[in-house]
Order: sequence, then structure tokens, then C-alpha cells
Amino acid sequence: MAQLAFKNHERNSPDDHIDWRRVAYLVHLSRALDEMEEKRLVPEKKVLYQFSARGHDMAQILLGMQLTGLHDATCGYYRSRPLLLSLGVDPADALGSAMGRAGGYSDGRDIGVVFNYPNHSGASALPMCGGVGAQYTPTAGWAQAMKYYTTTLGRQEYARDIGVALGGDGSIASNGFWSALTAATTQQLPMLFYIEDNGFGISVPSTAQTPGGNIAANLASWKNLAIFDGDGCDPAEAARLVQEAVSFVREERKPALLRLTVPRLEGHSFQDTQTYKSEETVKREWERDPLPRLKDFLVPAVMTMQEWDACESEARETAESARATAEDRPVADPSTVTRHVFFDGNMQTMGGQHPIGYAAPATTSEPETFGPRINMVTAIRRALEHEMSINERVVMFGEDIGPKGGVHAVTLGMQEKFGSERVFDTSLSEEGIIGRAVGMALAGLVPIPEIQFRKYAEPATEQLNDCGTIRWRTNNRFAAPIVVRMPGGFFKCGDPWHSQTNEVAFVHQPGWKVAVPSNAEDAVGLLRTSIRGNDPVIFFEHRAMLDDAWARRPYPGDNFALPFGKAKLTQTGSDITIVTWGAMVQRCEEAAEDISADIIDLRTLMPWDQEAVLASVAKTHRCLIVHEDLEAAGFGAEIAAVIADKAFTDLDAPISRLTMPDIPSPHNPALLDWAVPSTERIAKRIAEILEF
Repeated sequence: MAQLAFKNHERNSPDDHIDWRRVAYLVHLSRALDEMEEKRLVPEKKVLYQFSARGHDMAQILLGMQLTGLHDATCGYYRSRPLLLSLGVDPADALGSAMGRAGGYSDGRDIGVVFNYPNHSGASALPMCGGVGAQYTPTAGWAQAMKYYTTTLGRQEYARDIGVALGGDGSIASNGFWSALTAATTQQLPMLFYIEDNGFGISVPSTAQTPGGNIAANLASWKNLAIFDGDGCDPAEAARLVQEAVSFVREERKPALLRLTVPRLEGHSFQDTQTYKSEETVKREWERDPLPRLKDFLVPAVMTMQEWDACESEARETAESARATAEDRPVADPSTVTRHVFFDGNMQTMGGQHPIGYAAPATTSEPETFGPRINMVTAIRRALEHEMSINERVVMFGEDIGPKGGVHAVTLGMQEKFGSERVFDTSLSEEGIIGRAVGMALAGLVPIPEIQFRKYAEPATEQLNDCGTIRWRTNNRFAAPIVVRMPGGFFKCGDPWHSQTNEVAFVHQPGWKVAVPSNAEDAVGLLRTSIRGNDPVIFFEHRAMLDDAWARRPYPGDNFALPFGKAKLTQTGSDITIVTWGAMVQRCEEAAEDISADIIDLRTLMPWDQEAVLASVAKTHRCLIVHEDLEAAGFGAEIAAVIADKAFTDLDAPISRLTMPDIPSPHNPALLDWAVPSTERIAKRIAEILEF
């Protein structure tokens, strides 16, 4: 266990640097809120999810009171209300959120134990998630942003600020924990991992989470990590360890792990009867209750018995007042629940560059048409270089994007040009890549993470889901605008691991904008809009088009930007509407070369240009949808459904789809050519529709 100098030589007496009266009050307040929920509000069905913090409360409050930096941030989990109280969250907000009322953390959109707290005058609580372990990599991203502001941008006001992630012993088995631990220790980030070990992950003992049940002992030889380990129920020891751990991270700018053992005095949730615990175990846990130990520690050393009782009475009165205030709050107007999926003109409180005064340079949707035709790789690289040159908040990272320049060479030479702090390689963890990007965005940076291939995004699914919903589930308190560059699709050959498209998965995840450019010009325009925008974006780069001659265009200029949701009519006609995107645009143009057809390149799938499609169908009365993704539940089904719903009477033939069959991408080129819609197959299908 790391040992640092401690000012109070009487290690078992109250440290006068801690406001112990406030500690006592907050522990009493937390207990009063828990008791009120358990005995009244849950039985009355006014609170639907309840997670008692009894036993965890004192140590959390001691930790929260150490988060004094203006840019400190913490991210906890569903048992973290005591920490939020110590940061200054209004008890009425905490209780009202638990009751799903208007106001509070989410306006009733998220469960009340999933907290967020944007705070411009002190430590913030980053948006928590319902998934165990999802809090770690965003906190690592926040800590990396603190380092970036200080060392790269020279902003000394960030030089002592830190990120703190809270988790139970069950969370140490999660991908997020290990990914964040790797990032924090290899990058030397000012991040504290606080593990409150109550011995159980719901019913599973901690010995099933880590060998021997002690993560601190198991990480003792982990390089670049300071370890602090002790009793979270002993007021003197807990206070000392919390102070030492926070001071170490704040002063040394290095990561630390603080493990404190605490009892979970109630079930995992209100419904948990703890039948998996023996009577002896339950008895032992109650004997460790930190509240009576805190009383013995403070009375009479700090306060009299009368003052202790008065403190408890005041806390109960506060809790009762918070309940009355919360119950007076209405349920949010149901008609507002569709707001804040995307930025709608109302600025979020925290996250991204826009709330801190960013104003995007002027743009034009008219491209420059002179100059040589360049491939999509060069166009994307040039757009990235320009945006990085004019905006110091833009950072890029991913696997192999540094000296190697990315497996598709898009970032070639960029680390040399902008430095390893702005263009850097990461460990092989997509969870860590996306999670860190989320934390950086919450701290005001503009992260552009790269996922090497579409299929490789699967390990990051939780972070991608959580990122997209941040704005909605915090009711516009937070947003995390990131731009995820993601190559995919077939190339000279295929396979199930590198050639997947499956763009529809991101369309189906609320909060994500999805761009699928087919050529170099559109790639530049959509990428610039993404980087300067205020929403998270999946920027899909088709592997077959990165160096394809058809996709080459003159560089459209450093001011060229395209709006999302505006399709491009690449060919006009009157006999049929062909809707497509990505690599299929070229094939559709070739197939319809001698046909009077409207060819619509959607360019973005979220949002997509319904107006253009419906107007074309009203003119041609026939529609073919062509895409590379699988047919079943592909995005073409959404387009077809909208046409059937809104333009049925305009149709003279059934809506048709031409796609990959419902199989993974085959490897052999002959098999791949058979599976992917070809020019010949598209032409044949067009003829069949016209003959109907």
C-alpha cells in the first residue's frame, strides 16, 4: 500500500482538515433518504428502482469532499448518491429523480439512480450508465483531457484537476475497468479508480470477480499504478486513505487505485432479499456499519451528543422537505419526451466545444471544381489536416493511426505534423477508444476516434449506445459530440470480419448521425460538418471507394461543407427512382446509363432525405432500393416502409430492394461478386420493374 506523508500525527483521531460535522450530516441525510424510499416511497410505488447506499455512504462522502478542483469530474454507478450529495446536489433533485418527476437529472427519462451533475463552479458528475463498468473509460477520457489541456495547450488552470471513477467489486471484471486501467497506466493519466468492495456483485462473491477477492492485492505489481487499500468503515483510516489517494493523483498526475472494504447493509436493490447470505454474514456486516463507528469517532471529540442528535434531526427534516418538494413536482409533459435526441438549437450545459463559445467558420455547399482529381483517402486526410490546423481541440486516435498512418493510410504523416499528443495510437480495445472519446468530448475536446473496420466496433457497442443517448437521457444537460471514422464494406475480396457494412445498426441507436459518402467530394463536406457539429457522428468510409477512380473528385475547398439529411440527385429521369448510397452509387449509375432514371445518393442515413425520395417517386411512380448490407432489416426496409406509408398511391409497381443475401461477406472474390449487387443484376432488376 502506498504511504504518503500525513499531516495529522494522531492517525486515529479526527483530522481537523476535514469538516466532520458536514460528514456526519451527509451520512445522516443519505440514511434518511434510503430509509424513506425503503419504508414509504417504494411500497407506495412512488419509487420504482431503489438501491440503498447504507454501508457505502461514509467513505463516498469523504471522497466527494476531496473533489475540490474546478474541473474535477467523477463518474459513479447506481449506488453513488452519497457522493452526489457531497458534491452539492439538491436532495430534492436526487429524490425527485428517483421518483421520475420533472426536473432533476433527466426529467423522468432515466432511472433515478443513474446520476449526472454538470457543475461549472466545482466538481461535476459525468453521466452515469446502467451498465456495470461503463463508467471507467469515459473517466479515463476526462483525465486525458485534463492532461491535454495542461501539457499540450498550456492551460495551467487544469493542472491539478482529476477524474475519479467509482465502481463496486463486481465491476472489476468488466472490459471497461481493464481498458481504462491500461489507458491510465500507459498514458500516465490523473485518474483515481475507487473500488468500494462489499464482497458481492448482487449474489456473486468477490472471489468470483478476482482471484482471492482483493483487486488491490492482485494489482500490487501493476506498473505505474499507486495502490491504496483499507477499511472504508473506519472513519480515521478511510479519511486518511481517501486524502492520500486523491492527493497522489492530484500532485503526481498519475493513476491510483483506492480499494475500501464496506458492507452492503441492504440487498443489491430493494427487491433483493439476500437469501444467498448466511445469518452470520449479515450479522458481521451490520457489526461493520460505519454510522455508529462515525458516532463513536466524533462524539465527544468533535461534537457533543446533543449536537449529534441535532445533526440527525436536521438531516431528517431536510429529507422530508426534499420529499415534499419532489412530490409537488409534476411528471414531465409526455409530448416533450422526443426532444433532445439531437441538438435542436437549445445548447447543452456541458460537453463538446459549443457550450464554451465555439463558433464554426463560415462554410459553403458549393464545391471548388478546379484542381486534380484526388482519391477519397487523400481528400479525407486533407480535410482532417485542415480542421486540426484551425482547431486545437481536435484530437485523433485509434489503433495504428500514428507512425503507420492507419491500415488504410488515411492518417499517414499526421502524427509527424501535429505531434503524438494530438494524433496517437491506442491499446487494442475498442471499448477504450470510444469510451475515452466520450470522456474527452464531455471535457470540451473534439475527439475523432478511428475503428479500423466496421466489425471491430462490436466490443464498443455499450459505449456507442451510451454516447448516442447522453443528450436525451440527461435532458440536454450533457452531450458528447464525437466523430467515429469507420471503414467497412467489400474490397478486392471479402470476409465476415473486415467487409461488414451494417450501417443500419447505428441508425437504430438513438442520437447518432450516420454519414455514408460515396466519393471524395462528399466525404470532405460531410466530414467537415461532422467535426464542427454538435452531435455524435458515425462517419462510414467504404473500403472499395477509398482509392477507386470513380470516387475521385477535385478537392472541394477548405470551406466546403454539406448538410446532413440532404441527398444528391446524381442522375435525373422519369421512369424509375433508384435510391442508394456508398459503393452502390457507382454501380447504379452504370446500370441505369441508358435508362431515364432518378438516381438518389442519400449520403446520410440519419437523418435521411425523405422529401427527395418521395418527390422522385411521385414523379417516376417506381422505386428500386439498392444497398450492400443484408436484406433482412436492412435500411432499405425503412425506406420502403416510408414510401409505402406516404406515397402508396403514387406507385405503379411494387417497391423493390436489391441487396446482399442474408449471409456474412464471403472471402473468395468469385463468391463475393455473386453476393454483392452487381451492375448486371441492378440493370436486370430495373428492367423487371419497368416491365411490371
